[in-house]
Amino acid sequence: MTKAELIEKMAKDAGISKAAATEALNAFTDGITKTLKKKDGKVTLVGFGTFQKVRRKARKGRNPQTGEAIKIKASNAVKFKPGKKLSEAV
Repeated sequence: MTKAELIEKMAKDAGISKAAATEALNAFTDGITKTLKKKDGKVTLVGFGTFQKVRRKARKGRNPQTGEAIKIKASNAVKFKPGKKLSEAV
């Protein structure tokens, strides 16, 4: 499902305009993004799941084309853990 399809479904199910659904979806994603940018960012949607910011440590890896050893820098990543209702539904 694309963002446009999701907006269309939200508008139809909620009985609102596509413009209002777009605003709502953008506000939702912006809110999650701002929260995850914080030091201990975590967003829990009961029954759906949890988005959590995790820190990946620096590590060594290999270039698959040449086999040469490379250093991979530390970075932040987002981890999603599905909730019980979502897990059962899928």
